[in-house]
Amino acid sequence: MSKQILLNIALAFCTLSLQAQQRPTPKAKAKIAANPALTASLTRGAVVYKNVCITCHMADGGGVPNINPPLTKTEYVLGDKARLTHIVLAGLAEPIEIDGNDYKQHMPAQAYLTDQQVADVLTYVRNNFGNKASAVQVAEVKAVRATLK
Repeated sequence: MSKQILLNIALAFCTLSLQAQQRPTPKAKAKIAANPALTASLTRGAVVYKNVCITCHMADGGGVPNINPPLTKTEYVLGDKARLTHIVLAGLAEPIEIDGNDYKQHMPAQAYLTDQQVADVLTYVRNNFGNKASAVQVAEVKAVRATLK
């Protein structure tokens, strides 16, 4: 099989897996439906995640053991939004420890993403994979980006 066919099969599998795991509960559906801005952000964030993040952090947000950290219920994801935004915009070169496991893979900066894309993907990550946290606002991303110049 050619590399392109294998890549297409793998991408299709990841997309189906991501879609299957993102079925919200009825209670969550009602809350999301009541907030059209949040719904739009989560939808856009899912697209950014599939295009940028899924390769390293996997469809289920579980990462790759000892290489790429999980995005599931970690203090990095659920904690300080500015720190998380900084990691996305500036990258992360040093190893980090999460739940007693070391992750050593360098995360490249994603500064080419717009402020809206960063806010959307972080809102998506902070509200998927078993996570529940406040949305990231575009103004918060702009503030962090301004510190990087």
